[in-house]
Order: sequence, then structure tokens, then C-alpha cells
Amino acid sequence: MTEYVDAGRAVGQASLSGLAGIAPPVVQDVTYERILQARSEPQNWLTYYGAYDGQRYSPLDQINTENVKHLAPAWVFQSGSAGLHAGPSTYSFEAAPIVVDGIMFVSGWDGFVWAIDGRTGQVMWRYKHAIPYDTSLCCGNVNRGVAVAKGKVFVVTLNAHVIALDATNGELVWDVTYGDVRAGESATVAPLVVKDMVVVGSSGGEFGVRGHLDAFELDTGRHIWRCYTVPKPGERGSETWPDGPAWTRGGGNCWVTGTFDPELNLMYWGTGNPAPDFDGGLREGDNLYTDSVIAVDPDNGEIRWHYQYNPHDLWDYDSTMEHILFELDGRKLLAHFDKNGYFFVLDRTNGELVRVSPFVDRITWGEIDPNGKVTPKIYPEKEGEEVHFWPGPAGGKEWTHAAYSPRTQLCYVPVQDVGASVTRRRREFKESIPYWGASVTVDSDDMAGSVSAFDPSNGNEVWRWRNDVPMCGSVLATGGDLVFAGEPTGEFNAFDARTGELLWQFQTGCGHHSSPTAYSIDGRQYLAVPVGWGAWVEGFLPGMLGAPHGDALFAFALPQE
Repeated sequence: MTEYVDAGRAVGQASLSGLAGIAPPVVQDVTYERILQARSEPQNWLTYYGAYDGQRYSPLDQINTENVKHLAPAWVFQSGSAGLHAGPSTYSFEAAPIVVDGIMFVSGWDGFVWAIDGRTGQVMWRYKHAIPYDTSLCCGNVNRGVAVAKGKVFVVTLNAHVIALDATNGELVWDVTYGDVRAGESATVAPLVVKDMVVVGSSGGEFGVRGHLDAFELDTGRHIWRCYTVPKPGERGSETWPDGPAWTRGGGNCWVTGTFDPELNLMYWGTGNPAPDFDGGLREGDNLYTDSVIAVDPDNGEIRWHYQYNPHDLWDYDSTMEHILFELDGRKLLAHFDKNGYFFVLDRTNGELVRVSPFVDRITWGEIDPNGKVTPKIYPEKEGEEVHFWPGPAGGKEWTHAAYSPRTQLCYVPVQDVGASVTRRRREFKESIPYWGASVTVDSDDMAGSVSAFDPSNGNEVWRWRNDVPMCGSVLATGGDLVFAGEPTGEFNAFDARTGELLWQFQTGCGHHSSPTAYSIDGRQYLAVPVGWGAWVEGFLPGMLGAPHGDALFAFALPQE
């Protein structure tokens, strides 16, 4: 359902609805060719990571190390929570705002999408997708963002639909189902527009579903291809699964947006944990292509190569997180900070390991040597046996994203240093019922966090800003030699990208678990960040389960002269 009012209607009506107009047709001219050159439009944020390379870097430099101390809120948008939710009330504001020529498009929990004036914060239209209340959700009521192209806004819904909205008024253009909610499938990923397609991944690995990527035609929603991330018998990789039904419920969902190299014509998608998460006795073998990066041909959905970070995962170490594309000494590389606590650099032409090194202090589950050999040490091996390991199931970094600055040639990562105790509990598989294979208790003390800078040329840490609690929000790097990152306790911080010095801080009143973006209007630079604490808090910071929920989108800018 879309709600909007014409700009000229009575103020009383506008204030009642909270809406003030129809958005101008700025998305009409957003094409694949334009997204290819997204970084040449620093005033905009045209795709999920800002560009296909996943660097989360904005060239904007009006806000810099000298003047960032004057940064202040320009506007605040608040939606609030109303009525019943799909699933338990563990919603979180996790999206990365998209900005096109001054108009912001952002998704929220429970099927919300908004078009917002990026200068004032005024809502132009709102769309609400109806989500069944009994939708099975592993880790909270969340959505990570939208994609835009050819006059449309694309978003997935918790009940596994992908939909296209008219970007001028929020009216539904097409709606296609691509997952089975009865089996526990859902959708939380921000779509990726590539060529004439919108590509999306599935969620639901904790319910024992089989992960997949899907491509749909932008104009009509016609399904073009599906790429399953767990091979069926006879397909390449199927030998890494036992005989029997394990592969049919193997997990491996792609619930975080991929990156894309147009020169190689390859997308890089991370895949999630195998199912059941902790009971490896039911799925002997490496369990491809779970916990991997898969290089996918966007024209047909075929996997060209893969690299598996966690063979036969026994710790819930999804590898869905971003794969940052960059070049070093003329070589095409990708960088990935995995839940297992290791920082990987791969050759993105063929998946060859270039280097691997730890990025968190405490890693007890096992080790990975410089050649990539994985040696497990602590895992839930026996029924009823409790083991404790670092990092816990939320990982040394969860889904929230690292960034890369081509100015400093450094990667910046939000770090979580928290462990967990796991007791294996074998359970019979039942459709749409959680299929973890263990009971899990994440540490509520003895934890730490940081924003850390790493040099991908050697894997060494360059600087670290330490925090008492894990850092659970994405970071953003800018041309002003700044790194922005929010804290679970509500602070939004700006750091010197070269030294790690904290230069500015603002208390937003709620914890950060989203992705800030940058844009400009008429030469004025803004930083936009959604704040809203929730979702799977018991997994990454259980000590803050009772913290304020929040539901705000802040835009910051320098004071106008």
C-alpha cells in the first residue's frame, strides 16, 4: 500500500499523513551504464555500496579532518513502530540509503520503503508491504536497502518477494515471489542491479533451506535464472555432501549484497553457513558452496570459481559479508573480513589466495596458516558437550561492512571481540523450525571492539581505535580522509583515516546497526545514517538487549554560512 499527498494539499492533511508530496522523476535516467560510472557522481549514492566495487568510499571532501568538528544534524527522520510485526519485535533499522539527485530512497523493517527529500528530511511517499505475522525469521525484522534503476525502486520483503515500485509515487509496478515462507525462507538483502536485471539472494539458512541467487528482468519481473549455492547430486561440488537429503536443506544463503567487476563480467557473492549450523555429524564433508565466495556469471547464473573460507563450518561462520574489489600493483584483488576472524585477500580473476591474516585478537576455534590450510581446534563434537570459542557465532565481524579508501589504500573494519558457549543438541529436521543443532550462549562480558585499519598489501594492522563493546555498524570512508562509524551505545564517530584519531562524535540516542552513506545537494555535503538497535542482539551483544530500540535516520552537514 502506498500513501502520499500532493504538495499543494492542505497542511493539516499533510501533517496527519506525515507525507508531503510526490518525488521528482530522478530515477528515470538511472541506467546500468550510469551505475557503472557511479563514482563519477560523488553527489549521489546510486547503489548499495556506493559503487559496484563494494568499497563504501565517497570521493566527497567538503567535510574533512580540519572542519569535521563542526558537523551537526541537518535533519532527522523518524518513523516509529506501529501495530504487530512479522515475527517477534526484534526489528532494526539496518538499511543503506540510496540518493539520486537529492532524493533519498530507503527501506525499513516490516516492509516499509520511503522516498525522502535529502535536503530537508520531508517524506515524499511511503510504501508498506503486508507481511504475514507468522513469517519465520532467524535474526530479526530487518531489511538492508533498496536498488534503483529505470524509474523504479527495487526491494525484497520478509516473506520472500522481490518488488518494483514507481520511484515517483511508490506505487507497485510488479511483485514476484522467489522463496517459500512455509519452508522458512525469507529475504533481507539489498538488491543489486546488473545490466537489465535485478539480482537478489535468499535468507533462512537457520531453518534448513537451500540457498539461492535469483535474477529478474527490471521492466517486467520475469525470472531469468536461479543459482543454487548447494549443488544437487551429480553437480560439481556435490561430492562434499553425504548421500541422502542433507544437501536439500544445506543452507548457504546469500543474504548480503554482492559486488561486481564489469571487466571480468563476474559478480562476487558471499554465502552463509551450512545447516544445521553446529551439528556437523549430519553433513560430513566440506559442504560446498557454503561459507564461500562464489564468482557468478551474471548472464546465466553459473558459478565460475569459488573459494571456501570455512570448510565444514561448525561455528555458524557465515561468509556472506562484502567482498571489496581493488587493484594493487596492477593485479585485480578482492578483500574479505570473515566471521572466523581472518582477513583474506584473493585474486578475483581466479580465486587464488594471495594472503590471509587475523584481524581480531582472540581466535580459539582453530587457525588458518599463510597457505590457507584450515585446522579446527574447538567445536561442539559430542552430544551435550559444552565448548567455548572466540569469535562467537556473530563473528569477528558480522554482516555490517568494512570500507576501503583509494586515497590511503587501507581497509577499515568494525571489529567484534566476543566469545560464546555452544552445547550440541541434535534435533530432527522439521520444515520452518530452527535447525541449529545446538544451544548457544553468547558472552555478556569480557568483550571488546574496535575500528581497525589494515593494509591489504601485507595484511598488517595500521591503527586501531579501541572500544569497550563490539562495533556493530558499517563504516564509511570519504575523500576528506575521514572514516565514519557508529557505536552500539549511540555515538556516531568520525576518525582520521590515516591515524585513527577520534575527531568528532555525536550521540544519536540509539545504537548503530546500519550503513552510513554520503551525498551532496547544491554543493553541500551530507552524511546519512539510520539508527535503530535490534535484530539479533543476543548474538553479537547480549548485554545490550534492553537498549533503546530507536527508529531514526540522521543527516549531518556543516553549518551553512
